[in-house]
Amino acid sequence: MEEGDLMIQITESAADKIRGILQQDPQAQGKPLRIQVRKGGCSGYEYSFLFDEKQEGDLESAFDGVRVVVDPQSAEFLKGATVDYVEGLAESGFKIQNPNIKSSCACGQSHSF
Repeated sequence: MEEGDLMIQITESAADKIRGILQQDPQAQGKPLRIQVRKGGCSGYEYSFLFDEKQEGDLESAFDGVRVVVDPQSAEFLKGATVDYVEGLAESGFKIQNPNIKSSCACGQSHSF
């Protein structure tokens, strides 16, 4: 994959929430949002979100003015995924709809690819 070929989507709701976090956190301002898939959890892999500098080899895209970077290994797990932000009585937070997931743990926080 080449830079700009990041094959994920960020919904308008998620972009709005990310912009809000950037405005409230001075240390995050000017940094892109890094989305990672890391080993962990009971099913094998979990997602990580953090504001970080772009590293060599990262793929980068912008969605509604929000810059997103993903390392090449995580990009393979995230192909075709959509990042959304939901707010409700039962739960609030970022949710990733990922067609590459084969199974998830009972709590939905870790996945198998």
